Amino acid sequence: MTYVIGANCVDVKDRTCVAECPVDCIYEGDRMLYIHPEQCVDCGACEPVCPVEAIYHVDDLPADWLWHLDAAGEATAGREDAEPVSDPPAVTALPARAASA
Repeated sequence: MTYVIGANCVDVKDRTCVAECPVDCIYEGDRMLYIHPEQCVDCGACEPVCPVEAIYHVDDLPADWLWHLDAAGEATAGREDAEPVSDPPAVTALPARAASA
């Protein structure tokens, strides 16, 4: 099982979760962060520190966010280090999030 970062992270990328992850399985794209589904050890350390409530256990992921699991797999495929990754087309196609005031 794994945790998944969903839509609330798009254009926010707070990165608090990166500091909490004990196995460095969170990768940064241009528009959002991704949890590598094969590297996640299911510890849950990232979930409570996310200020925008973007992180869910895959079993609790809202139905309309299920595509984020595929996006994370696509973005992190073949990666073994925490270097930046390319956002998959499903993420790059999303409208820009308005800056909060």
